[in-house]
Amino acid sequence: MAESLLVTQALDERELLKKKINQKIEKLSCVDYIKNNEAKGINSKKSREEFAAEAKAAFQQITDLIARYQQIEMAIVASNADTRIKTSFGEYTVAEAIVLRSRLREKEGKPLYVKLSETERWNKVDFEEHLAEIMTKQYLAARTGINDKNKSLEEQAEAMRLSILGKDVRVRDDKPLTVVDAYIRENRAELFDPLDVTKRAEELRMRNIALLKEIETQIKISNATTWVKLD
Repeated sequence: MAESLLVTQALDERELLKKKINQKIEKLSCVDYIKNNEAKGINSKKSREEFAAEAKAAFQQITDLIARYQQIEMAIVASNADTRIKTSFGEYTVAEAIVLRSRLREKEGKPLYVKLSETERWNKVDFEEHLAEIMTKQYLAARTGINDKNKSLEEQAEAMRLSILGKDVRVRDDKPLTVVDAYIRENRAELFDPLDVTKRAEELRMRNIALLKEIETQIKISNATTWVKLD
């Protein structure tokens, strides 16, 4: 007779089985040694028959639990592949949503702008966050460059004014300074930002936050309402 479980129940049992199986594996006693003139094993202190019976029973119990774990795992996988959830960003199977959730969660718990090795950078999968970081870094670097460039320009312009006018401020209005103004206009640095990166970076981050929240909510609802059958 087929057994039915909610996905939440199946997930809980799978976690319990994982712990139980590993505990039993580590406690398994299946090999001992014995002197020919003695009736009990050196370590187990049990007869050959008793030790053999217990080892076989423990091994069978482990393999039965593994089979149960596999049965539940396959039922969950099959359900996730068939069950669909809807978000404001689109419709996904639960399996697709879980993969997407994992990708969107990659940044969780990690400090912003942490220095990564080349291998780590090339293997990132939180693409939107990576893109937002790079755009933001370039924007901030450009703003710093603009400020430095224009500050230097103002210093040069002031030196030109002094050269043209001399140090006597009384004659400052009597001599033309149009050449200095033209020099400033021609050399002033301005931001060149065709993508409007601060806006796009924020859009990428907010979309990811909203999508991740929706996916997590819909997966929970699906798991709490979807049944799986175990043959």
